[in-house]
Amino acid sequence: MRSRSIAPMPAFDPEATLPGAPDPWGGSTMPFLRDGPPYAMTEMIGAEPALAERLVRRLTADPAIPRLAALVRGAVADGRPILTTGCGTSEHAALMAAALLEDALGADVRSAQAFEVTRRPPAHGVMLAISHEGGTAATNDALLGAREAGAATALITVSDRSPGAGLADLLLLTEEQDQSWCHTVGYLSPLVAAAVLVGALCEQPIDPVVVRALLQIADHEAGAEEMAAALSGCTRLLVVGSGVDYPAARELALKVEEGARLPATAHHLETIRHGHLAAADARTGLVLLLTDGEGWGEPLLGRSRDVLRSAAALGMPAAAIVAADLGDDLPLSLTAAGRLAVPLAAGLPRIVAAALGSAIPLQLLTERLARARGMNPDTLGREDPRHVAAADA
Repeated sequence: MRSRSIAPMPAFDPEATLPGAPDPWGGSTMPFLRDGPPYAMTEMIGAEPALAERLVRRLTADPAIPRLAALVRGAVADGRPILTTGCGTSEHAALMAAALLEDALGADVRSAQAFEVTRRPPAHGVMLAISHEGGTAATNDALLGAREAGAATALITVSDRSPGAGLADLLLLTEEQDQSWCHTVGYLSPLVAAAVLVGALCEQPIDPVVVRALLQIADHEAGAEEMAAALSGCTRLLVVGSGVDYPAARELALKVEEGARLPATAHHLETIRHGHLAAADARTGLVLLLTDGEGWGEPLLGRSRDVLRSAAALGMPAAAIVAADLGDDLPLSLTAAGRLAVPLAAGLPRIVAAALGSAIPLQLLTERLARARGMNPDTLGREDPRHVAAADA
């Protein structure tokens, strides 16, 4: 790929509405190359509080929300399966959506990677797919397979003009497209849509002002810089979480690899101590996500302390992204690489606040890690012809 010329960028307005999908529809192209921050990812993180408020307002008024809520309630009443799916960042958002729906419904909600859904589509159930641009082949195949199996299908996506949009019975449109390939808006937008759906299911609408305030509080740039500085010299990162924190851990690991080009692996909180630490040493960083969105309490806190003590015994630099009300439950000495607080909001269910509130801290950590390592997080390495060839292979 021929490198693009680098030029000064116009001032970015975080309050302004982001562009939608191209018309006629087409997949996104690599973001304009910049020689340093602010990157497109930087701007997308800054745009998220205002975007989330706009999205809550739009979706609350969207008739697709009560229609999907009715389909979901009917599936629960009849004992039919409910499934969420996606790929990459959208898969992690789908895992989060499943956790939020399961909490709201008190019923099982399954989540599976889109390629695997084609093996066993949810016959006669309801499938909620997530695809930011609507062009992911595996997700579109899953939508088609679910439809052919007699399932009702819904898609959270930017545009009603995409290939995926033509395969879904219901569309929840986010309308504003991520301008960085290291998706931030592409992760948060479907979480907001899922939260609005939960509000409809529980007959407790989500307050857009509360969502905006939650995300504004979550913007801790100085803490992210300190944590990135402490972790940037690591050869790899291990990211751990349990419950609703595990999808966030997976998203952080993906963001770190694609944005900061630092090898990272997500593990369940319990799983990491069952052999994986044998390969860890003082050059291996650890990031714990701990919001306890499900309100499990001391068993979860105790296991989290155990993992941090194991990391300390190995000399691993450890950090935490932790709910604001849980910081005192973790000794500061166990997170010498720093902490970022996940705010909570009295107007939101804890699990919803945890899902939304963890998004910006993990994104900020990624963006600052990319800076510390001298990487442009927007491009997924596609400045390098080898990565272009790998993507096209």
